[in-house]
Amino acid sequence: MPHQLLLADADTSRDVLTFVGRAARITDQGVRLQAARGVLALTTAALAPHGLFDQTPTVLAMRIVHADPELECDLVVSELTAGDDERSLTLPETGLSPAWAGVAPPRSDWQPLTTLDASVIARRAQWGISAVARGATPGAGEEAVRALRAAIWGEPDEDLADLPRGIAFAADALGFISGEEQVPVTRSGRWTRLAFRRGHVLARGPVASGLTAVRGTGASE
Repeated sequence: MPHQLLLADADTSRDVLTFVGRAARITDQGVRLQAARGVLALTTAALAPHGLFDQTPTVLAMRIVHADPELECDLVVSELTAGDDERSLTLPETGLSPAWAGVAPPRSDWQPLTTLDASVIARRAQWGISAVARGATPGAGEEAVRALRAAIWGEPDEDLADLPRGIAFAADALGFISGEEQVPVTRSGRWTRLAFRRGHVLARGPVASGLTAVRGTGASE
């Protein structure tokens, strides 16, 4: 018998299905479900590096909802479907193991950085979408398209406090932008978080790579 997620109510169940559906339109890397003590956190990677030398930043979108107090889980799934109960959702038979799911944002020590206007974030998202569409040549392979998206969405944007433009992409794609809103921006270590009323966007990176400088050994003369 398929396993079920039991949520707080029918509206929450529909909310979760909406988030998972939006995530599926931008990534095939699934949604992480972490539940404990009556809270379910849904996380997906709007951007993530592919391979050791990929400098694409990790940009996650997160939404937190109420769940059954007895629900405990931590897994990544590609989809969810409506269950028999209006509060329940059915899990797929198998899960996923994407690399991004092993990178966890900190839970504390978030320091205020600045605020951003939601309308500015929306405009930068639309600019990026247009830039990707203009730059994608007919017949371009998957690697070329991925490189184009990484270049546009991974670039620091001065209108976004020099954060990667991918934060705007994530906020737009997951439906976090709604009306006028001043979005608090905080930082903890290498992570930056935008706290929208409808969810959170977290950015880390770019991934550090390369070799350290060569050091001499032995006694000096």
